[in-house]
Amino acid sequence: MTTFSGRRTRVLAATTATAGLVLVAACTSTGSGGSGTKTAAGGVQLVKAGQLTTCTHLPYPPFQSERNGKYEGFDVSMIDLVAKDLGVKQQILDTPFENFKTGAFLNSGQCDLAAAGMTITAERKKNVDFSDPYFDATQALLVDKNSGITSLADAKAKKVKLGAQAQTTGEDYAKKQGFDPVSFESSDAVLNGLRAGQVKAVVIDYPVVQGWLKDKANADAFKLAGQINTGEQYGFTVKKGNTKLLAAINKAIKNAKADGTYKKLYEKWIGPYDAAAASPSAS
Repeated sequence: MTTFSGRRTRVLAATTATAGLVLVAACTSTGSGGSGTKTAAGGVQLVKAGQLTTCTHLPYPPFQSERNGKYEGFDVSMIDLVAKDLGVKQQILDTPFENFKTGAFLNSGQCDLAAAGMTITAERKKNVDFSDPYFDATQALLVDKNSGITSLADAKAKKVKLGAQAQTTGEDYAKKQGFDPVSFESSDAVLNGLRAGQVKAVVIDYPVVQGWLKDKANADAFKLAGQINTGEQYGFTVKKGNTKLLAAINKAIKNAKADGTYKKLYEKWIGPYDAAAASPSAS
């Protein structure tokens, strides 16, 4: 997933357990953790004292979204594990997704890490350091039930108007298949475009479709016409050279997979657990 937005940037508290919108003031002292220092457990340096600041792009359910003032999702829950290990709380900064490719908000010291369902690519590795893969992702073709579309090849043959999220790997894939997709700025916008009839089909990350079709009204009107295995894997990112934080993230991912926490979070936010999603291999 990759996108950009002109939305005003918002700083919001995000933990799965609490809904308080609390900003923690940064301090300049150093030490071994706690609200008065920018140094957390393991010597990890934070951009703001007492908090792990996460750049993300909302909404992108089931990985991160807002509901009733709470910020939740699979990515949010995974980074909460990192924050817990560091002895701090996670705070979310909602930003344009284009900065994740360049690492701009990491380099400027506005965020410690980025978590936004981002596919690991060689091009992105030039600007940021990725964690170990934490999720195997596939794309999906979602269509209006009345469209008569049965596959991506069928959609191409019928020259239907196809939608995708701007600057995403899904959009890239559609273009490589010979489509000129209508670009939408977010996953919600893609799905709303399909619902409104702006497009007859969309290519979008499969986990997003899974969550969307849980709604009966959506399932009655739209259907999955096919899954597309593009070999993608998601990773969290940090500023290049931030080895201590990267190690803390990788440790949290590894421990979650080993002790069953990953499986529980997967089933809570995404659906029936697929062991392949926990594959340690890099894409």
